[in-house]
Amino acid sequence: MTFLIEIKVPDVGNVADIDVVDVLVKPGDKVKLEQTLAVLETDKASMDLPSSAAGTVQEVFIKSGDKVSEGTLIATLLASAEDSAAKPAQQAVEPAPVPVEAVSEPVIAKPESLPETLPSAVSAGAAHASPSVRLFARELGVDIQKITAGSGRKGRILKDDVKNFVKKVMAEGVGQAGSGIPAMPSIDFSQFGDIEEQKLSKIKRLTGQNLSRVWLNLPMVTYHDEADITEMEAFRNALNAEKSKEDIKITGLLFIIKALVAALEQFPQFNASLSVDGERLIFKKYFNIGIAVDTPNGLVVPVLRDVNRKGVNELSAELAEKSSKARLGKLMPADMQGGCITISSLGGIGGTAFTPIVNAPEVAILGVTRAKMQPVWNGKEFVPRLMLPLDLTYDHRVIDGAEGARFMAAVKQYLGDIRRLLL
Repeated sequence: MTFLIEIKVPDVGNVADIDVVDVLVKPGDKVKLEQTLAVLETDKASMDLPSSAAGTVQEVFIKSGDKVSEGTLIATLLASAEDSAAKPAQQAVEPAPVPVEAVSEPVIAKPESLPETLPSAVSAGAAHASPSVRLFARELGVDIQKITAGSGRKGRILKDDVKNFVKKVMAEGVGQAGSGIPAMPSIDFSQFGDIEEQKLSKIKRLTGQNLSRVWLNLPMVTYHDEADITEMEAFRNALNAEKSKEDIKITGLLFIIKALVAALEQFPQFNASLSVDGERLIFKKYFNIGIAVDTPNGLVVPVLRDVNRKGVNELSAELAEKSSKARLGKLMPADMQGGCITISSLGGIGGTAFTPIVNAPEVAILGVTRAKMQPVWNGKEFVPRLMLPLDLTYDHRVIDGAEGARFMAAVKQYLGDIRRLLL
């Protein structure tokens, strides 16, 4: 007995228009359970699409260059009843994404922020585009007649074509006279010796574009300070001494996360985002903390959700799980979305201070470096204290200097006496 199984794109975190990078099977191929059928790529992650069953490929419905979304039919397999690895029809496969550099949530440029070279009126010609795409172009101030070729079927103009047109015009405007930012010169490095070129992945290119956009659009300020964590470390070591070898140990980062959430509750403007038009401040009633994790494939930022409702032990297990998934390349795009503020810790490497870049649309990021023993004057004598360097970068449009200093003072106070977290 044989039956047909449909392989569809699963839930990948509310991400649409996913690029098909490669299709690895064709009709007639025999595939095993969990064998990769195709490679997909979003703005935040690359992912393999494994088969949910073993069988023979009957038909493939996608090709390289296509765009798919949740529920899109990938292929059909003919499986036999004797195949113990087969799963029921309509089973969605589980992707195994490869970790990539952290990419902030996109910020769509408003029409008035585009260069003057971008026409602000939409022509009434016969561009091959749907009404929704025309409306989208009109909202961005794009003359759809200037888009000469669409990537859709029969040359139809899609939303991605409008977005790419905007990016191209803005990129060209960077090097134009009057922009205030001269273009970087092109240099032939081979004249100095042997070189090797490596093409950047789509993810790295998008990351670079986003960081440049944040750097150019956000007036950022970094405030440096130190927190006395002597008592906190003594308490942490005492807690870990009570744990068995199999238990997950508590790290200092967990207390920093809890102190940061307490400070966010005290200063809600740090738990907010500025609207695209810059006219409104959007306050968030949830407390999700992004943790920058260094992996062999680059930097990713998994998000711990509802931190204010969880204890240190629960957060320790969750952080260990997500850090492991990040290093194994199994984070989903949804695992890296919805953060309120990010922590970037270099404590395990070293350093005394650095300037982290805000992970927009968040309005602040906390940098942490290695703690060290220092002589501290207590009014009578110098005593050894364990001091932790902290670096707070914030969007100056939302937060002024006094607010930044008060926020950091609150974080220091909670770290200096963690009993205050109970108040």
